[in-house]
Amino acid sequence: MERPYLSQDLRRLVINRADRLCEYCLIHDDDTIFGCSIDHIISLKHGGPNDATNLAHACIFCNRYKGSDVGSIIWETQEFVRFYNPRRDLWSDHFCLEGAVISPVSAIGEATARILGFNDRDRLVERQILIDRGLYPSAAARERMGL
Repeated sequence: MERPYLSQDLRRLVINRADRLCEYCLIHDDDTIFGCSIDHIISLKHGGPNDATNLAHACIFCNRYKGSDVGSIIWETQEFVRFYNPRRDLWSDHFCLEGAVISPVSAIGEATARILGFNDRDRLVERQILIDRGLYPSAAARERMGL
């Protein structure tokens, strides 16, 4: 599949709308060594549009772990659950921050946190360092977290 063209104006819109935060784990673009990129919430191969309504600012880890997936199985219930969608969901309806851990509070949160690796060891260490330095959560992230 050919890489979709995203104009600089569209990229700027997505980045500014997100306050330069990863719209999944809420880390600021400046606070992650690999930065952030533009994610198709619903991948093009699943029929997602190539426009602002389907784009999110995502850190490299969230973007890569998510890939073109749209959801996952909750094994306890055998139910397929879609991922958190930053264009239509409130972060605080699906996650809460407990120390450095992003805890799911819904099935959508559970599927998203697990597949996107929110609480992988390295990400917890990174988040704790940022917390200790007073950088996480940022003011914009606290607002999205409902804090």
